[in-house]
Amino acid sequence: MNTLYLVTRLAATLLAGATMIGSGASAQTTTPSTVDARADVIVRQLTPEERVRLVHGIMALPFGPKAPPLPPEAILGAGYIAGVPRLGVPALTETDAGLGVAYIMGLRHDGATALPSGLATASTWDTDIAYQGGAMIGQEAWRKGFDVLLAGGVDLARDPRNGRNFEYLGEDPLLAGLLDGAAVQGIQAQHVVATVKHYAVNDQETGRQIMNAVIGDAAARESDLLAFQIAIETGHPGSIMCAYNRVNGVYACENDPLLNKVLKQDWKYPGWVMSDWGAVHSLSAALKGLDQESGSQLDSQVFFDKPLAAAAERDPAYRARLADMDHRIIRSLIEVGVLDHPAAKTPIDFAADAKVAERAEDEGIVLLKNRGDLLPLLASATRIAVIGGHADVGVISGGGSSQVAPPGGPAMTVHIGGEGQMAMMRSIMYMPSSPLQAIKARAGGAEVHFDDGMYPSAAADLARRSDVAILFVTKWQLEGYDAPDLSLPDGQDQLVEAVTGANPHTIVVLETGNPVLMPWLDQAGAVLEAWYPGSRGGDAIADVLFGVVNPSGRLPITFPASLSQLPRPNLPGWGLPETQAFDVDYNTEGANVGYRWYAEKVLKTLFPFGFGLSFTHFSPSDLKVRGGATVTASFNLTNTGSRPGVDVAQLYLTDTPSGAHERLLGWSRIKLDPGETRRVTITADPRLLANWDVAAHTWRIAGGRYGVAIGASAADLQLSGTADLTPGLP
Repeated sequence: MNTLYLVTRLAATLLAGATMIGSGASAQTTTPSTVDARADVIVRQLTPEERVRLVHGIMALPFGPKAPPLPPEAILGAGYIAGVPRLGVPALTETDAGLGVAYIMGLRHDGATALPSGLATASTWDTDIAYQGGAMIGQEAWRKGFDVLLAGGVDLARDPRNGRNFEYLGEDPLLAGLLDGAAVQGIQAQHVVATVKHYAVNDQETGRQIMNAVIGDAAARESDLLAFQIAIETGHPGSIMCAYNRVNGVYACENDPLLNKVLKQDWKYPGWVMSDWGAVHSLSAALKGLDQESGSQLDSQVFFDKPLAAAAERDPAYRARLADMDHRIIRSLIEVGVLDHPAAKTPIDFAADAKVAERAEDEGIVLLKNRGDLLPLLASATRIAVIGGHADVGVISGGGSSQVAPPGGPAMTVHIGGEGQMAMMRSIMYMPSSPLQAIKARAGGAEVHFDDGMYPSAAADLARRSDVAILFVTKWQLEGYDAPDLSLPDGQDQLVEAVTGANPHTIVVLETGNPVLMPWLDQAGAVLEAWYPGSRGGDAIADVLFGVVNPSGRLPITFPASLSQLPRPNLPGWGLPETQAFDVDYNTEGANVGYRWYAEKVLKTLFPFGFGLSFTHFSPSDLKVRGGATVTASFNLTNTGSRPGVDVAQLYLTDTPSGAHERLLGWSRIKLDPGETRRVTITADPRLLANWDVAAHTWRIAGGRYGVAIGASAADLQLSGTADLTPGLP
């Protein structure tokens, strides 16, 4: 199917008409004016106690010394906010997170389907896959009794060491924003509120509760904030979650410029802003734009209960603000369908849901190297070595609040331990989808032997005696902790060097939550980036290895060649006392996040943004570029190889009247049979051609000649053209 992404300010229409799986019910059941009128009727009937009841909630776990008792109707999960049953307003039952209905530290044992990591979904460059993944986890949440899913992470990957990058969608605001918006649409089509997070500039875990992100207005608008803006425009999330960190000196959850001026005034966002758990520091956060205090036992006091009620009684500003807070919450519940389609505990078809997760991983695996067409594996490989990564057991998953436990429990859990608030989550969990078993099932008559990789010499000996070696390496990352560097842990680089040295026909399969360095790359025969593969990850990896699936994933994040290439080679805050606040100066790169930074500095990376190989080959031709208010590029795309396959043809900005600037303008993900040619057209969102004018407080396009190029990645630009743009506002 030819999936064409026309990137415009009306991109929300791409996903219009989404329906609940198996029900046909529309997520947005009423028009905005009807929604507001209906919300007003309810708000006017609220008693003073009910008004504050809706704007604060607890962490719905027996966690911490101040944990209140859970109400009988609460479900173990991330949060609980009491409802107003007499007015038809249900309690808000909240669960993490974006990769599936979360594990909740082992206190719930009902199981859920795990999507592959966010970076795997981003590697598909496919809004339909993002939508279907969102719909699947939204429906599982609904069938478990939850009506709010804390899913919709869209923080940009400014640092490839960030421990939560695996939850997010890469380094480009257009790609991340559109895929996040699609996932939000899928979730909310199930009558479950989605939560776009963590707003904003929450781009590292080290010191996340005390760090101060320093960034200029124009740079923020053209990067991190643009990702949120696109996600909100396309997804219409019922809620936004503000972050722990400070932004330009002010906590994100009481940041008037971020919450009131940008989000609610400039973007006219009608939903509610919830805090991250333990991120509220004052009652005045209500006046600064925060609508709901989440996980209140983690704050120094419950600001949005008695203190807010007292302030509303004596101060008209707080009274008006409280009414607006209630309106925003109830409005979203009506619009998403929570009031009319309350969550109900019903059976889940886990087998069908696992197919959704498997498809995402099938399309998200990125083939990084394939020397001599080593892949796909052919019948000539009669003796196959499978080594390392606990491939006999399952596939690794990322840790933290997004952790999903599969039905029946994990295949294996390894407790790491440690110190600090997040130490209880430091357990590596493996999904029970064994790559070894999947490889054996597809290997025909070939002998398949396994070595755990504990001793490089033994692994190398098995590889030497085999026709081909498939070596699995892992790098576990989790919320609350960044990686100190980009190496593989536990001596795995040495393991790869030993195995690739023993057998040049070695395929390295990476299960990582971020880019890694590859000092052994020249020795490897092939390299697959499988990310965290999800519930059916072992099968998806084997499908690519044996050519059942032709890989079509493209990197949503750059793999640097060294730490020295990063804007901040030394991770800010690393090694400081936990209570010592520090700044992170994002003005170093400004809006030039990821591939834009490397292009500006003319740095050759290990693998560029947008890169990915296929078992076939594609060629663009006959580029035509049209200007005016924006840029429209059309070109032919031909499959010049011998296999059907999917290409992701990418359109980049290369030159502007003010000089060279690289930026993704759009893409087309298109399936072609051998020899087939299609005409592709991509139109750019004008904001991607503009700059944010701080003085005028608006986007502005400078008139003149702009250069664009069609490429296979940010570093492989194949056809170029120019167009003249008229000056003005997008």
